Order: sequence, then structure tokens, then C-alpha cells
Amino acid sequence: MGGVLGKNESPSSPKASVPETKLEAKITEAMLRRETEGSSIRSFDSLVLKFPKIDENLRKCKVIFQEFDEDSNGAIDPQELKHAFNKLEINFTDEEISDLFEACDINEDMGIEFSEFIVLLCLVYLLKDDPSALHAKSRMGLPNLEVTFETLVDAFVFLDKNKDGYVSRNEMVQAINETISGERSSGRIAMRRFEEMDWDKNGMVNFKEFLFAFTHWVGIEDNEDEEGEE
Repeated sequence: MGGVLGKNESPSSPKASVPETKLEAKITEAMLRRETEGSSIRSFDSLVLKFPKIDENLRKCKVIFQEFDEDSNGAIDPQELKHAFNKLEINFTDEEISDLFEACDINEDMGIEFSEFIVLLCLVYLLKDDPSALHAKSRMGLPNLEVTFETLVDAFVFLDKNKDGYVSRNEMVQAINETISGERSSGRIAMRRFEEMDWDKNGMVNFKEFLFAFTHWVGIEDNEDEEGEE
């Protein structure tokens, strides 16, 4: 799964050569297909400028989240998630739904919280590329949701310079240095952003890790904490 080496990368650079789970393999395969289309994003600056709109649209997912949180306890359990997929007519197998739940339940508390739910929906968007997916997304009642998820996919494609389905440290540095002004950013900024994404510290970032970091960057988690304190 290593793909072609990117600029400034050597054969000894860390590579997530074998996906850890079947779900990760499917996510990587879907991303590789999407990466053949390229990215419309031309600089990290232009991506940052999209943060407020992305944040606004992602928060509209709260309506869906609350609908499927049937017991209103602030988290979606495995059975509630299956009900959600049935209502949205997303034809995933029980195994696939369970794999998604396990992958997104970062706290391992058997409950998908709102920020985790956003990541899960975006993974569904990437994985479901058949006609039924379009029908499901339209039934969510959020016309901007599909566009927002595509922006997140597009952002990952922009970061993944060698198009192997993962983002490396060198690729992150290269992406952040591609600014509108042409000025080079501090390497420390790139490293900090990369460390925020690289949860398992293996030197490579997959799409799921990127999504969790992105919800943090746009402030989803911070606002959730504030709401919980009210």
C-alpha cells in the first residue's frame, strides 16, 4: 500500500504498508479511487479559510444525531446506529456497521458522541459510492452536508501528495508550505498539526485520523464541551 515515494521521502520513511483492519483497507481503497480525480485545493491557506463554513455545516449534523440518539443520553449505541442506517437506507451489513462503530468509538465506551458521529458519517460518504448513497444523503435533510464531506475528502487528497492513501510528515510540511502568499511556514507548525493527526504515532495518517483531527481544528469538540457544561 506504500505507493510511489513522494518528494523528499526515502525508502526508509515510515509507511503504513498493511491496513490494520478490513475497514481501514476499504477506506484506503476508496480514498485511492477518489485520489485519481485530484484535489481542487491549491494551498493550506485556502483550506483554513474554509474552516468556518465547514464548522457551520457540520454542526447541522446535530439534528440527525439527536434524532438517532433515541434515549437522549448524548451518545448513539450500536443498536441505535443500526436503526439510523435503516432509516437512511444505507445498505451496510451488520459486520460493516459494527466495524464502523468500533472504529469511531474512540473512547471505547460503547457510545458514539457527536464529534465521533461526524467522522462516522464522513466515512460512510467516502465508502458508499453507489446510487443508494446519494438517496441516503438527500434524506438527511442537510443539502450542504454532501458538499462539506467532499471538501474534507478533497482536503485529504491535497495533503496526500504521493496519492498512496496516507499522509506522511514530509507531505504535511510540503502542504503547509504551499501558501497563497508563497511564504514558507514554520516547520514546527507542520509538525504540530501532523502530531495532532497521527494518533497511533506510526508516522502515517489515514483518513479516519485526519477526520478526528479536523473536528478538533474547527472546534467541534470545544463547543461540545461548552454545551455539556451549561
